[in-house]
Amino acid sequence: MSVAESLPHTWAMKLSRGGRAVSRRIARARGMRRACAAVMVVFCVVTARLFVWPAQGMPANVSAVVMLAGPGDRLPVALQLAREHRSPVLVISQGQHGYGGPCPPAPPGVDLICFDPDPGDTRGEAESLGRLARRFHWSSVALVTSRAQDTRARIMVQRCFAGSVYVVTAPLTAGSWPYQIAYEWGALFKALFVIRTC
Repeated sequence: MSVAESLPHTWAMKLSRGGRAVSRRIARARGMRRACAAVMVVFCVVTARLFVWPAQGMPANVSAVVMLAGPGDRLPVALQLAREHRSPVLVISQGQHGYGGPCPPAPPGVDLICFDPDPGDTRGEAESLGRLARRFHWSSVALVTSRAQDTRARIMVQRCFAGSVYVVTAPLTAGSWPYQIAYEWGALFKALFVIRTC
């Protein structure tokens, strides 16, 4: 005689129900673990696409090469594009996280514009770029920025500039990536849901 058969009928039913309840809890826990794992995979893929390997590149020539302020060794990249005559105009932002120096000498045959955006952030840079583009009738720009800032910079500039926007990136140090990715998630959220205008 089994233990279940030796118990009163009501106890046996309670044990059976209890076993099913435990099984349901275990199944729910497994489902939650799978859902969390799926969310983490999606988060990592989206992070990689937006901040680590965004689409980048530019055509042979654009109306202006625009170096945004921020981390990474951006100035050599911007100056190299200007020396290659990829644009007749080089624009350098000296915003709050500028490269830390005075306006550099203009490469031969290239017009140089240095500006201090107000406010001294990406939104201010986008607004300033929009005004410069209207003034000089630019139809395309290549932004020099970091890979982490690429997506947000492109979105913000496209709100203020009706032409084509391309991005060329400068390298970041390995140690700065965790902070930059965390910062860019917050800044992208703000750009998409809080400040949505030029």
